Amino acid sequence: MVRVLFVCMGNICRSPLSQGVFEHVLRREGLEGEVEVDSAGTGSWHVGHPPDERARRGAEKRGIDIGSQRARRLTREDCERFDYILFMDEENRRLVEPLCGGARSRAEVRAFLDYAPDRPEREVPDPFYGGPEGFELVLDLVEAASEGLLKDIRERHLKNGSG
Repeated sequence: MVRVLFVCMGNICRSPLSQGVFEHVLRREGLEGEVEVDSAGTGSWHVGHPPDERARRGAEKRGIDIGSQRARRLTREDCERFDYILFMDEENRRLVEPLCGGARSRAEVRAFLDYAPDRPEREVPDPFYGGPEGFELVLDLVEAASEGLLKDIRERHLKNGSG
């Protein structure tokens, strides 16, 4: 089982959208039993809350339901449990890397948009303080990165022909 964790600040916008989009891609490819997906935040402001309503609406317009997700905070145990920990921007990198550094961490920590090399953006912008167009951009970015991530997982972890 390959384990992927998406990380943003509060775990109510970017990382739940990333989780929902990537789970959707895995279902489309019949790989939901091969890859576990979760999301977390570096902050604790929204722990226990559902995703932002604008994120839920944006996802629903694309046929993705993220309404059952609940925000949680990134833990040191996540660094030991997940194969990929994918952060959304530089600010989150600065918070994730110290927590997930060291010998016990098994996770590859990197920017999610590393998997979307054809996009000019290098960070997934935080749409929280903007309007619906910001959530649409986030969805476009995470859809592109999800395809690249799937390709990487297939090449590195599912070499037995799965998917």
